[in-house]
Amino acid sequence: MGTFMHSELDVYDRRILALLQEDASLSSAQIAEQVGLSQSPCWRRIQRLKEEGVIRGQVTLLDRKKIGLNTQIFAEVKLNAHGRSNFTEFTEAIRGFPEVLECYVLMGAVDFLLRIVTSDIEAYERFFFEKLSMVPGIQEVNSIVALSEIKSTTSLPVLR
Repeated sequence: MGTFMHSELDVYDRRILALLQEDASLSSAQIAEQVGLSQSPCWRRIQRLKEEGVIRGQVTLLDRKKIGLNTQIFAEVKLNAHGRSNFTEFTEAIRGFPEVLECYVLMGAVDFLLRIVTSDIEAYERFFFEKLSMVPGIQEVNSIVALSEIKSTTSLPVLR
């Protein structure tokens, strides 16, 4: 697999991607009709986008509150010198926690930003003391509770 350059996406590819981001259950026939292609070329384009890794996967998105995950926390994590020298140890521990949905390496005063979901504050407190704070190399964690969600999307802006 070579590096895929965004300039290689034509208007049809972008329309296909926009539709699939909104509803991955659409058939290639339905997509073809909406983007103005016949079914076979449309199907081939979708396969190419999958092979090139532009389409990483197709999933079902859940409403976290309807399954009891009512609390969302953003945790800023600073590592100590030991933690920074054992970066892999930290990242592997974080990857093992299902409560952590996203983890980003940051530049600046904080080393990582984590997005964590739990059923409630008490569940986060348990997660924090029993799991997160036990990860070797953590110097400081600043937990920020999200009150309400203004915007949350998985759709990238592919149409210009």
